[in-house]
Amino acid sequence: MDAKQWKNIIKAACEDAGTYREYFNSVIDSLAQTLEKRDDAAEHYDGCPIVEHTNSHGETNLVKNPALMMWADLNRDALAYWRELGLTPKGLKQINEAAIKETKKQSTLEKALNALEA
Repeated sequence: MDAKQWKNIIKAACEDAGTYREYFNSVIDSLAQTLEKRDDAAEHYDGCPIVEHTNSHGETNLVKNPALMMWADLNRDALAYWRELGLTPKGLKQINEAAIKETKKQSTLEKALNALEA
């Protein structure tokens, strides 16, 4: 998928979760680009986790497949973005708790004390 398709999917997911804010668009763009790169890395992965690598000295060693390592790194980065957008259980909980704190009702006593301070 390309970044534009990912952006539409991410935005829809945020709207469904109730976490979409217009100022998240730059984060959504970054996540979409990360996911596009992750998809590209997955296309280069041939299913073999270990490949032979010949170094500059002509020695051949077994190493972890670079496409797999890149995919894993990009997936980890994407997960951080998903969490920040509230699209994981933990991320959604954090956003909801922050919203609850913002909209917490004041008791009558608190309102009266705040009125006296003003």
